[in-house]
Amino acid sequence: MNNYSPDARKIGLLTAAAIVIANMIGTGVFTSLGFQVLNLQSVFPLLMLWVVGGIIAVCGALTYGELGAALPRSGGEYHLLSKIYHPAFGFVAGWVSVTVGFAAPAALAAIALGTYLQAISPGLNVQHVAAAVVIIFTIMHSNSLKFGSYSHNFLTVFKVLLILFIIVAGFAVEDAQAISVFPRIGDFSLMTRAGFAVSLIYVSYAYNGWNGAIYVAGELNQPQKNLPTALFLGTLLVLILYLFLNYIFLYTAPIAELAGQVQVGFLSGVRIFGKTGGQIMAASISFLLVSTVSGHVFVGPRITQVMGEDYHALKILGKKAANGLAINAFIFQLFIMLTLIYSSSFEQVMIYAGFTLNLITTLTVAGVFVLRKRAPQMARPYKTWGYPVTPLIFLVMSVWTLTFVMIDKPKESSIGLGIVVAGILLYFLNSKIVSRSSVPE
Repeated sequence: MNNYSPDARKIGLLTAAAIVIANMIGTGVFTSLGFQVLNLQSVFPLLMLWVVGGIIAVCGALTYGELGAALPRSGGEYHLLSKIYHPAFGFVAGWVSVTVGFAAPAALAAIALGTYLQAISPGLNVQHVAAAVVIIFTIMHSNSLKFGSYSHNFLTVFKVLLILFIIVAGFAVEDAQAISVFPRIGDFSLMTRAGFAVSLIYVSYAYNGWNGAIYVAGELNQPQKNLPTALFLGTLLVLILYLFLNYIFLYTAPIAELAGQVQVGFLSGVRIFGKTGGQIMAASISFLLVSTVSGHVFVGPRITQVMGEDYHALKILGKKAANGLAINAFIFQLFIMLTLIYSSSFEQVMIYAGFTLNLITTLTVAGVFVLRKRAPQMARPYKTWGYPVTPLIFLVMSVWTLTFVMIDKPKESSIGLGIVVAGILLYFLNSKIVSRSSVPE
């Protein structure tokens, strides 16, 4: 008797939710609070950043659920924007994934890894450590497909357990900071200013990955049902974890000590467990960051390879070596990562990466209105809960944040816009090349 089911090798709800959680929990939550307290020194607005950022992410996830269920194919924004707007939009989304979506997070995770290791061994050079990590993983992943096959579920459980452990241990600290989660006079005014909006970019980067399951929509079991559920549940769980974790960071370490620091987890860990315990926690966070670097180095070139195969102007990036892997795509990504590590600060990379990725997700969420108007009869197994309010909340808050970042951080936002413009120019260059090659001699 043949018991084979066509869904036997499909991704289920729990794994899809794990992908969302694994994609989100990484560099941002263990590093960004130090930059937020430079703009905001009050506990209530700092915690509200994570609540507001989480609400924005949940609204985005609910909207993506409708788009992904209506257009259930892997590829993320590369696929969705091509179908909703025009292939040019899909190309730009893919280009952003190639240049910022994977290379920048890998570089950031490597820099954060070097910073946490420096807390354990002060003599280490952060940039050289970061460069060595991305070079090692590039060599490994470009030479062996088997090396990149690890369990997302295991890593996700480890991340969640580590955060829960820190939260529980943090509440047991006797010499804690005298903080209150209730608003003080002037807190709501702070939440309408540029400092709050710019800090939301750090938070949005920490939540980046809430759309993770959309990239494997074509491989999901019952995508119309499981995709929106996985997006919503995964994002909601991360919101709760982030809120409590950042409360513990503020509860255990003085704001003045956290200001401008990347290794906030280590500083909090020292207060919770003592110096040795803090170093152990820094080592644990470093392990998570190693997996983050590895994951982005592994996946990124595969997106680059697909674009190289689809578009003539990038064909050199689609070429495979004898082992079947796209070596040129790996080299291209390594070049971007090393450039970021040695040319920009951690904060700068986080800002323009968050800014650029926000542009693409904003355009995608707006697509729910476009698709409903253009194709009202299209089958929609799932419709955005709270439509049209839910996507509007995402769009209004995203545009508000992007506007303030362009005003307050013109250099970083210009880099992000430059990446988008470069993608547009490449698309039209590709169209011209294809057009010329198709003209009969």
